[in-house]
Amino acid sequence: MKRDLAELKIPAWPAFIPVAKRVATTLGSQLGLSLVDLDELTIALTQACDSAIAAAGEHSAHSELKLKYFATNRALVVDVDLLPSERYMLPATAPVEVGPQELANAELQRLAYEMIRCFVDDFRPEVEPSGHVRFRMVKYLAG
Repeated sequence: MKRDLAELKIPAWPAFIPVAKRVATTLGSQLGLSLVDLDELTIALTQACDSAIAAAGEHSAHSELKLKYFATNRALVVDVDLLPSERYMLPATAPVEVGPQELANAELQRLAYEMIRCFVDDFRPEVEPSGHVRFRMVKYLAG
């Protein structure tokens, strides 16, 4: 059974990531996550927010992060959505040039995703050509 706990919208700026982490630790502790699980969740959440902000690139100043926190019978789930300003969204058919910098960025993104997977029990990234980015992280409750 899904139970909505909180929804948070913050500017897509690194300075606001601690707010998202505070909400996650507060809700996770109320659900019974251990201190180790809470630390792992906040590490993963920090990386997910950083990755979403990086995906916004130069338009991060005009974007927001929307975080949804909900509980199931067995887990705390956190969704991180990048909400770019509509005037900065890429058209779905925009050509993508693949040069050395893009390949390096793709490798850094892959490593960031692997790091997130180390700290949560389930991680599902969705990146669309339009610029929409969504991450789902799941941390299971003990027992």
